[in-house]
Amino acid sequence: MKKLIALGILAPAPALAAGDVFFSLRNTDFVVLISFLLFVGVLVYLKVPGLIGGLLDKRADNIRSELDEAKALREEAQTILASYERKQKEVAEQAERIIETAKKDAQIAADAAKQDLKESIARRLQAADEQIESAQAAAVKDIRDRAVSAAISAAAEVVAAKTSAADQGKLIDDAIGEVAAKLH
Repeated sequence: MKKLIALGILAPAPALAAGDVFFSLRNTDFVVLISFLLFVGVLVYLKVPGLIGGLLDKRADNIRSELDEAKALREEAQTILASYERKQKEVAEQAERIIETAKKDAQIAADAAKQDLKESIARRLQAADEQIESAQAAAVKDIRDRAVSAAISAAAEVVAAKTSAADQGKLIDDAIGEVAAKLH
């Protein structure tokens, strides 16, 4: 307050230099000065500067707390980002391992399929060879049976042509006796 009074005393110096009476109520500068000093005095009496300072301090504290909270959120976000980057890297590595495993499994399956195909082809070739051999054996047997039938027919014709009826009867009796001896 003392500073304001001293300021008020020094402020009218230019007005006094002009030769007019400064401390007159007709002087508007003096009235404005007094009004200003009264206004400042009322503000000081009502502790407005302290209230404004308190409000500014409270506002500064709020801003400081918001900044601290923002820093904490930023640090938390960086921690979460780092965590997600680690997880992403782990997932990428795991995906790479899965792909490698799948490739190996596919190669093993392909090799197994090739081997199974080779074995199946070998079995089918063997079955085909066996069928060919069986068909050959059946053809040879059929030819032998026909040859035997033809030989028997030819022998019967030759025997019939070269032997008489009495000799044929004797041959039949001998054959019956031989069969009877072998059966008993």
